[in-house]
Amino acid sequence: MLKDFYKNLIIEKPRFTLLILVFLLIGFGYYSKDFQLDASSDTLLLENDPDLKYLREVNSKYKSKDFLVLTYTPKNDLLDSETIKNLTDLKNDLKNLSWSNNVITILDVPLLKNNDDPLAERIKNFKTLSSVDVDKERGFEEIINSPIYKEFVISKDGKTSGILVYIETDEKLYNLIKVKNIYLDKKNNKKLTVEDKKKYKEFLKEYDSYKKSYNRKNHQNINEIREIILKYQNTAKIHLGGIPMIADDMMTFIKNDILVFGAGVFLFIVCTLWFVFRSLLWVFIPLLSCFFAVLIMVGLLGLVGWKVTVISSNFIALMLILTMAMNIHMSVRYLQFKKENPNISNSEAILWTSGKMFWPILYTVLTTICAFLSLIFSDIKPIIDFGWMMTVGLIVSLTVTFTLLPAILNILSKENANYKSEKKSKITSFLSKVAQKNTKTIFLSALFVIVVSVIGISKLEVENSFINYFDKETEIYKGMKLIDDELGGTTPLDVIIKFPEKEIKDDTEDDFDGWDDDEKDEEKYWFTRNKIDKITKVHDYLDDLQAVGKVISFASMVRVAEDLNDGKKLQGLEMGVLYTKIPDSIKKEIIDPYISIKNNEARISLRVMDSKKDLRRNELIKKINYDLENQLGLDKTEFKLAGVLILFNNLLQSLFKSQILTLGVVMAGITFMFLILFRNITLSLIGVVPNFMAAFLILGIIGLLEIPLDMMTITIAAITIGIAVDNSIHYIYRFKEEFKKINNYNQTLEKCHNTVGIAILNTSITIVFGFSILVLSNFIPTIYFGVFTGIAMLLAMISVLTLLPKLILVVKPFGNE
Repeated sequence: MLKDFYKNLIIEKPRFTLLILVFLLIGFGYYSKDFQLDASSDTLLLENDPDLKYLREVNSKYKSKDFLVLTYTPKNDLLDSETIKNLTDLKNDLKNLSWSNNVITILDVPLLKNNDDPLAERIKNFKTLSSVDVDKERGFEEIINSPIYKEFVISKDGKTSGILVYIETDEKLYNLIKVKNIYLDKKNNKKLTVEDKKKYKEFLKEYDSYKKSYNRKNHQNINEIREIILKYQNTAKIHLGGIPMIADDMMTFIKNDILVFGAGVFLFIVCTLWFVFRSLLWVFIPLLSCFFAVLIMVGLLGLVGWKVTVISSNFIALMLILTMAMNIHMSVRYLQFKKENPNISNSEAILWTSGKMFWPILYTVLTTICAFLSLIFSDIKPIIDFGWMMTVGLIVSLTVTFTLLPAILNILSKENANYKSEKKSKITSFLSKVAQKNTKTIFLSALFVIVVSVIGISKLEVENSFINYFDKETEIYKGMKLIDDELGGTTPLDVIIKFPEKEIKDDTEDDFDGWDDDEKDEEKYWFTRNKIDKITKVHDYLDDLQAVGKVISFASMVRVAEDLNDGKKLQGLEMGVLYTKIPDSIKKEIIDPYISIKNNEARISLRVMDSKKDLRRNELIKKINYDLENQLGLDKTEFKLAGVLILFNNLLQSLFKSQILTLGVVMAGITFMFLILFRNITLSLIGVVPNFMAAFLILGIIGLLEIPLDMMTITIAAITIGIAVDNSIHYIYRFKEEFKKINNYNQTLEKCHNTVGIAILNTSITIVFGFSILVLSNFIPTIYFGVFTGIAMLLAMISVLTLLPKLILVVKPFGNE
């Protein structure tokens, strides 16, 4: 019945079918204008990560602002009058930006050792390097040796100045994130009512809309600051860094990648189709299928508001490759049938081809879907979305292949077309001989692959540096590297120390000169020597860690104050009184971000050197947690770690767990599908082994090359199995069909290598080179994904045309001849 419906609608009414498809193309094509990209930091985090929630609480409590960092390395000395003038002009230009909240340079650092006035006077009327009557040499010496500003606004060698541009907080976005977290908490606790779900759906529209405008604004801000930098490039070497810039540049990379991959894969497909068929008609038909499938999918993504992230940015390239592979298999089978049956009508040939190819292509699509759906078991939203996105994309490609291709073929192809005899492929003929004659070589090679895979997989790790995600020629890399080397590291980590509710003041504090009854307030009472010592002890421990760069805390301020007090220790009450005398402008910048009197806690802020080759995030975090408790004697309740380092590490650890789960799901799912398709346990195992070996070998190679797994490479094994297994299905399906006619294993093998083997070779080479286009990306994980998936597909193709037929010859799953 289904066959009759297909024949009556698709085969006999091709123009009607084409008209429906064109309407679908126009309809979905219209919504392609709503196609969205999102490279915000949200897409690289675990959405329900409690550490993310805690970090937002910390940022709110200590009023942390987003900021951009400029590294300014002048041609002349930093104290040169021309350098100071240029730096002042640059600072003023940055300050005049509408979105700039504050700009800090070495010219703004309060100098407290520049004269011999009383301490209170120096604090009250502090000078800076930009002051007219300042001793610049003495001031510069103070800054470069300052526990606060060294490796913060100036490099160790004194040749590079850091410029911090704080961005005005977007209150609306801040409030929207708070509301979103409330909804997410309800969702996680299963407390969302029907009414809440409706409101949440409406809220997400508002949130996404505002995030889109915020991203546009951020892009505009980055462009504005880059225009300013260009004005000063002839006076100094300037690099830009910071999370907002990274987010914006990643967005630009995604856009470029989509264009480059799409165009590159498209051109390669044209070349491949011409090489395979040497006919404009057979170049045009598969290309049309690819165009319909991709545009319909892009429109669908726009319609449902599905955003493309860094991880899913290559979905267009994948869809083009997979759609073309389906079309090549269909086209090759159609041409082979027409060649063997020249007198049969075009409609009958198309119907026969569709009937013969439906089940193998359906099962190849289902196995590939199984691979992509395995990604939904990850905890990482962009990876889950990528899995669903490709699942829907494959269904679209399958539908287009079995409707558009037959319809166009029926309209354009002539009944009396002259189909040229196909030449045998030298490659498939060679592999056919290898499969028949080299039993020991094949099985020894398979054993070698297994050993290499096991050794390599045992060396796999997920430790990675964010800086290594980018090409060394990109501004992101150069900026982050310079900040790492000269300005104390890039990746932030906070250690929050929580103090007991009440702490007894030292008796020695009661007789401090200058104590006034009117000054006895909460702020003064909060400062005790015990607290200062505890902060200092943790600060010094963190400062001694090899992977840690700059450490700033209240201990840094205490050291400055004690240095000004002739090296004498300050007691708590003295610190309290000093705190009340410090001008708000200084307090706001260098003290309030590191203590919270209201919450009775202190924040130690440190930066980790991301470019350090032996950096092991997970080990570092575990070591800090262990040492704070066991070496420094803090109770577990007295401290907590927060920061981007924690979030990124959580992502990486989740990736590793996801890899194991994903591989298990995809292997079980594909084996089950083979059992349904072939109804033979032996044949099913024979079919999956070559592909599993190819996927494990590529993981082994990644491990042996010491390339850490990341958000892109983590998906290689599952995707490789899902796509490569298509070859096994086509080969076994054809072998089973031909063996019924020939009833000879060796002859059937030769026949398959010269028919379906050629289609497997052509599609595999296309996929390999299609993935190789990804090397043009500036995003290193994308390059790895392209290179290793391509190599895996090549290995899988060789395995399917050597090991698979050899196993069939040895096991004889179709019975004796």
